[in-house]
Amino acid sequence: MPRQDPPQQPPPVQRLRIRYAKRGRLRFTSHRDFSRAFERAVFRARIPMAYSSGFNPHPRISYAGAAPTGSASEAEYLELALAEVLDPAEVHAQLDEALPEGLDVLQVVESSGGSLADLLEASRWRIDVPVAPDATRRAVAAFLAAGEVLVERMTKKGLREFDARGAVVALSVQPVEGSSDRSALDLLLRHGVPSVRPDDVLSALRHVAGLDAGPAPLMTRLEQGRLVEDTQEIADPLS
Repeated sequence: MPRQDPPQQPPPVQRLRIRYAKRGRLRFTSHRDFSRAFERAVFRARIPMAYSSGFNPHPRISYAGAAPTGSASEAEYLELALAEVLDPAEVHAQLDEALPEGLDVLQVVESSGGSLADLLEASRWRIDVPVAPDATRRAVAAFLAAGEVLVERMTKKGLREFDARGAVVALSVQPVEGSSDRSALDLLLRHGVPSVRPDDVLSALRHVAGLDAGPAPLMTRLEQGRLVEDTQEIADPLS
């Protein structure tokens, strides 16, 4: 008997784009764990999702530009495809109530079309390091003066070497209020292939200037979106 084709699901009638935060201890949540938690929240909130076709339909949720495990973030993004038209404010309230504290919905808007991933060209990060500001500035100056800084990182395809300097649009040092032996890096990082992460920049700073950021520095993504080259600002991808 010939195998029957799976039933085709109806197309989505609405797409919503969501900005959310990873805070506190939940910064150690992996992307896989977050996606499971988010799908459970969608089911608990009874949001009418659109589903993919095929023998194993799954809810249409598109994730873009997820931060590395261990990083906090105020600017993570995803897109939901819905089977019914809903008020974005209502979806915001329902999801925020269903998600655990530390995974917080910040904004929900209707999609304006195009690819969400294409809007995420760069990120701004704050990295707290246990190093005095003067020493951190010397390390940053050495890094910025280098034409290329090669670092290695284990990837799914094995150990890879790539240039961390080329992805850095801007890097500066800020003091930490109330502390003379700590400082904060303000990092503007261009997205690309291979993807350079904040911890790669820390590896590069250690390589060129011996800066020791410790075993688990707090790295927080503050913004993510289109890069405005002239002003070195990041445009809101949901505006």
